[in-house]
Amino acid sequence: MLEPNGPLPPEIYWRRRALAIGGAIVVLILVVWLISSLRGGDDSETDPAAASSSLSTPVSISPTASGSPPSGGSGGSGGGGAAAAGGEASATSGSSSSGATSSAASSSAAASGQPVAAGQCPDQSLAIKVAADKPTYLPGEEPSFTTVVTNIGTTPCQRDLGSSLQQVLVYTIDGSVRLWSNIDCFPQSAADLRTLAPGEQAQFTVKWSAKTSAPDCLTQPEPQRDPVGPGAYTVVGQLGQLRSAPEPFNLS
Repeated sequence: MLEPNGPLPPEIYWRRRALAIGGAIVVLILVVWLISSLRGGDDSETDPAAASSSLSTPVSISPTASGSPPSGGSGGSGGGGAAAAGGEASATSGSSSSGATSSAASSSAAASGQPVAAGQCPDQSLAIKVAADKPTYLPGEEPSFTTVVTNIGTTPCQRDLGSSLQQVLVYTIDGSVRLWSNIDCFPQSAADLRTLAPGEQAQFTVKWSAKTSAPDCLTQPEPQRDPVGPGAYTVVGQLGQLRSAPEPFNLS
């Protein structure tokens, strides 16, 4: 059955069979390629749609404890960031509370200062600074404080710098407790009018017995003045309602 039969030589029939088989193989290959191409085209059309769908889907981000979305990273690092933020918030809250206490004490003391007399240098034209003469005082030593008042204005002006108007106050290191003032027991003094040129300074020095005092101690039957123990403290200068920055010092 496989042997060619016919009037022509067998070689011709074999060649025709080979050509037919080869043509069928080529057609089969073309069909397979065409089907593969069509399927690949469908996939490529579907992928952009899927990508578009995934991009358009909203992403839900859970806020951290601080109320802000996490900045990224693994779950472990995100938790650490939230803890750090919380820690930072707690530290800030504690600092604000301490600052409020100190500010309240400062405001109370400033409010007790006497207003500037008419025609004298306004507080805006002056700067005041005070410092202990030594960083640390040994037992039995009386701390000495130097106050410097400077005219920071552009014109000469006059101001009463009498000792009853300029205070030197000692506080605990956090500024929450007032321990002493130089005018508590010596509130009266003569006027000391000084004319200060721009940039000119006036210096005053007072000593402290390292004991507590309270306002109007002279009017008290038995003023309670307790020795102040070793530790860190601050000193503040005040002229009327103008106050200096607190400066630290130590009692050993």
